[in-house]
Order: sequence, then C-alpha cells, then structure tokens
Amino acid sequence: MADTHRINFEPVDIEMEVGEDEYILDAAFRQGIHLMHGCREGRCSACKSFVLDGDIQMENYSTFACNEAEVDEGHVLLCRSTAYSDCTIELLNFDEDELLGGVPIQDVRTRVTGIEPMTPDIVSLRLQPVEPETFEFKPGQYADLHIPGTEEHRSFSMATTQTPGHVEFLIKKYPGGKFAGLLDDGISVGDDISLTGPYGSFTLKDAHVLPVVCIGGGAGMAPILSLLRHMSETANTRPVHFYYGARTPRDLFYLDEILELGKNLTDFTFVACLSETMDPVTSGLITFEDGNVTDVVDRRESDIAKSEVYLCGPPPMVDAALALLEAKGVPNDQVFYDKFTSPAFE
Repeated sequence: MADTHRINFEPVDIEMEVGEDEYILDAAFRQGIHLMHGCREGRCSACKSFVLDGDIQMENYSTFACNEAEVDEGHVLLCRSTAYSDCTIELLNFDEDELLGGVPIQDVRTRVTGIEPMTPDIVSLRLQPVEPETFEFKPGQYADLHIPGTEEHRSFSMATTQTPGHVEFLIKKYPGGKFAGLLDDGISVGDDISLTGPYGSFTLKDAHVLPVVCIGGGAGMAPILSLLRHMSETANTRPVHFYYGARTPRDLFYLDEILELGKNLTDFTFVACLSETMDPVTSGLITFEDGNVTDVVDRRESDIAKSEVYLCGPPPMVDAALALLEAKGVPNDQVFYDKFTSPAFE
C-alpha cells in the first residue's frame, strides 16, 4: 500500500489525505473537495497553486500551463502533482462556496438513446443513465466517456441540465478521433457506455448579478447551451449576450431552441459570428455578423469588463478571447472557460 500524507490548503484551512500513488487533484475529488480545475491533463493552468512547504513532484505537464520559472518559484499543477511528504499548498484560484459543495464524482453506466448529426462535423449523443438511474452534475460541467473495449476515455461537456432525465453531449468529429469515429460506425442506439464525472468549474455562479457574456465555437456550444437551459428553467434575470463562432450558416445548429430560451430570459442577445464573409443582418433575436467571434465581441462589447464571461471552444478561439479580455481589463475572477484539446477533448 502506498504511503499517505496530509495536505493543508491555504488560505481556506482545509486538510485532506493523499496517497503517493495518486495526483493531489484526484485525491481531492475522492474526498469531496472541489478544487478549481479544467482539463485535468496539465495543459490549462486552472489548478495552478503554490507550494508553501513539503515535497511535491510534477510530471507530464505543459510548460505553457506552468513554465520553468514558475516551477522554480514553487508553482505546481495539482492535476499532475504527487506529494511525498506532508505539505502546505496555497490555492491561487478557488471558490469558497464550491470547495466543499461540489457534486461527488460518480461512475455511471448509461445506454445510448440517440445519435443525431447536427452539422457536417458535430453529432448529438444522448445517453440514459442506467446504473445508477441518475447522473448528478451542475450545468456547464463535463464527464469522461469511456471508449468501449479500451482503458481510454474522452472528455465532453454536457449540453443538458438535470431536468430532461437524459444526458446530451455535442461531439465534434475529428479525423482519427478514437471516440468521435465510433459515432459513424461503432456505437449504436441501445449500446452501453460508461461515464465518470462530473468535472469542471464552468458553472454559473447563481448568487452573482453581473451580466453574462458567452463566447463559444464548435462543440463549445454544449456547456453554454447547458447554462442557457439552466437559466431559462430557473427564470434567471441576468442579461445574457451569446456569441457563437462558425464558418458558414450550415455550421449553425439549435437556433430554434436558442430563440425559445431567449424568450424566457429578461435581456437576451444571440450573435452568430461567421468567418466566411457575409453582410450583417438581424433576424428576430438572432444577429448574423461577419468575422471571427472575438472580433465581433470586440466590436460590440465595449463594457465587457463589467460582465462575467464564459468561454468554450477550440484552443485558438479561447486563447484569442482570453487575450481580448485581458486587453479590455476583465478581472480574472470574472472569466470562466473550458478549452477543448486533443486527444483529451476529442
């Protein structure tokens, strides 16, 4: 049996145990402690923290998430860090309300109830929880879907809330994608798929009152749609501006539902941002504009620093949006994002 050590988190004064055979973030999940995290692959820096005392070693991480100078100073990514002594760690990014109030990680056997193409390269996968019969999560979170017959998994965001009783994932098909490739030939209605989750901090802060700006692209529609569905179901009164980036109109989907959700919100705007040039036009609640999504946001959101911003989509889009938000002075604690990467987010 592996040796265990005590971890003390500052400034929140929370203690837990961790084994030398597990990452610190995984140990926190196991004990119901909801630390901030994103990719869980050492790539996004959401779980970056500072070691005040103790022996911690880090492996298999991206220097873009934690560079050599930061490592020398004592910074670590908890998703890739193992403790070899009792340690004291300063959390640099945390939500006190969620630290001990996160949804426990669950292993769920599900059954495929629907596979439906939404665009030429995005598929809706619907699953019905079987054992247990419910899968608890917060809107905006994601889960690991296990690839049948292998030890591998891929991570996808839920597009639904708890209300429908089934779970929907919006999956972008990439050439060579091990999970996405099964959607054409390999997974059928009635098949069983195991999932583990929920993960992620891309969740609506219900006690907050700032306007919400959502910026999405590709399969990044999923967690944003989950947030919008949740806000509609709960009659949330916060203003919402949703910017979705696509190449052409044929890459847009769920427009009718977005319109219906918008009718239930107090102040809602949806802007479809098309990178292949077209003349701007407004149709009902939907505005079509030409240009990359970040360029459109830059043109239209002069007061974005007074909003909470939710980002989800391909890494180049998220990187460009983060740079824009920094330039516009949006505080870091008002920005929430998931960055889809490959292979972890195929």
